[in-house]
Amino acid sequence: MTEKEEHVNDEVVQTDEMIEPSEEAIDAAGISEAEVEKTEIELLQEKNNELEDQFLRARAEIANITSRNRNERETLQKYRSQDLGKKLLPAIDNLERAMAADVGEEQAANLKKGVEMVLESLRQALKEEGIEEIAAEGVSFDPNLHQAVQTVPATDEVPADTIVNVLQKGYKLHDRVLRASMVVVAQ
Repeated sequence: MTEKEEHVNDEVVQTDEMIEPSEEAIDAAGISEAEVEKTEIELLQEKNNELEDQFLRARAEIANITSRNRNERETLQKYRSQDLGKKLLPAIDNLERAMAADVGEEQAANLKKGVEMVLESLRQALKEEGIEEIAAEGVSFDPNLHQAVQTVPATDEVPADTIVNVLQKGYKLHDRVLRASMVVVAQ
């Protein structure tokens, strides 16, 4: 053997002696070799259990992050048209007011027909995006969907908390209110 190989062998022997207690040390401590191996196995099992626990926690955290991101993307996709809806609603209001105007001449009737067509195409575009009108007249008042701006006395025909008139229509995007209906409520 070369001098280098002898040096490496000496280091390996010294390392083995550091890792494994000598028989003399085991006998002096009054511990059997089987007990030492059992203790080493228990330590390795504890370390294994600890690493497995860390692994399972990391896997659960990754699953939670993935689920949270998927839910956020779905919500963003579902409500992407919210700003568009809010911008178009005043135009629809104005078109509806134009439709409510009385016309007497033939030219005004043609103009009204054109406005009707524009209004219908706007309503269809909103419907395709998931924007719907909130039902209001004749239904029970719901503060989540309706904004009461005036009250009138309740009668036998109109019970309390019933909407008797809609001053401005409300709209919602799926289940989110874009604008509450402005209504008159019987009290």
